[in-house]
Amino acid sequence: MHSTLGQSRDAAVVIVGAGPAGLVLGNLLHAANIDCIIIERQSRAHLEKRARAGLLAANSVRILVDNGLAEGLNAHGRQHDTCVIRGDHGQFELKYSTLGRGEIHTVYPQQNLVADLIAEFLNRGGDLRFDTAVVAMHDIETEQPWLTCRNVDGSEYRLTGSYLAGCDGPYGVSRRFLPSTVRRYRRDHGVRWLAVLAQAPPSMAAVTYALHERGFAGHMPRDETVTRYYLQVPPSEVPREWTDQRIWAELGVRMRTDEYGPLRQGSILEKRIVDMTSEVHDPIRHGRLFVVGDAASLISPAAAKGANLAIMAAHTLATAMIDASNQGDQRALARYSSDCLSRIWRAQEFSHWLINLLHSPADNTEDAVFRRELQRARLTSLRNSQTYQDWFAENYVGI
Repeated sequence: MHSTLGQSRDAAVVIVGAGPAGLVLGNLLHAANIDCIIIERQSRAHLEKRARAGLLAANSVRILVDNGLAEGLNAHGRQHDTCVIRGDHGQFELKYSTLGRGEIHTVYPQQNLVADLIAEFLNRGGDLRFDTAVVAMHDIETEQPWLTCRNVDGSEYRLTGSYLAGCDGPYGVSRRFLPSTVRRYRRDHGVRWLAVLAQAPPSMAAVTYALHERGFAGHMPRDETVTRYYLQVPPSEVPREWTDQRIWAELGVRMRTDEYGPLRQGSILEKRIVDMTSEVHDPIRHGRLFVVGDAASLISPAAAKGANLAIMAAHTLATAMIDASNQGDQRALARYSSDCLSRIWRAQEFSHWLINLLHSPADNTEDAVFRRELQRARLTSLRNSQTYQDWFAENYVGI
């Protein structure tokens, strides 16, 4: 029996976007017998192949496990509890399972998680409409908000819900319908990465952050055959200028392979530019529209928080909507924005700290020299102070 959140509508909740946020929200609502529809502008094949983040925090894993959404994760996810920092100071590792709260990451490629969540939603009888664009949102401040949807053939139709959930990322339609009274906080960190996906086994067991005078390099294991690498590049760089040979040569220099051993190389599957920027909207609700995940806040990938914040926010919103449906209790919905923003700002603070730890200015101005010495002091504290390590571990894994 379906929920009766409102009358004369196509679904109690219409969800825009089938990424981790929309799919977790849809699965949780469907399991609670709250009828919902997910609208997604991309094809199913595109979503299930799109490589994104791969580190799931302990709280994200608990949400997936507790709600029966972790079959693939349990079968193929790999526990990960160590990161390594190397540079001209040498190398040290932080085994964060023994620090802070003793929590760990689970490495599971996001496209695999998305494929799992799509299959689960459809197997449960959910209504998920691929290749469908949301053109506009209407009457958001009323009890009957509705969407104009467009099929691939150009035909349009209307969908009405009691609530709308914007889970369509930073470039989706949902953000455009937040009013000007919603404040946007934005910071450009002045750092650009070349993100590389390589058909190559991991070269190290741990996530490795390499600090070098030529710029940062990162090694992030994904599975037994694919590895994510990052290279800090100048603002003017474009991916096509980086051949496979150039990428591997530069990674070798910055990862100091002459000192720590060679990288396991393979063909480059993907290369794209990532600008280190952060955005937060406040509030992340307007009328009957709730924005979730990257639609609400964009965080730099330095600390692997984006997908985890999305899963946590989806869980928070689902719980609030279930309370409203089953008990008529609107208090959790009223708190949705403040509850999520508290987590978002904590994650943003740590991400900002980590960006400053991993990147140093290349020039020799008085300010740049001062910042490099601050970076060295942070690294020394992180290497030698148990208290500092505990703080790092709690924030590195925690949301």
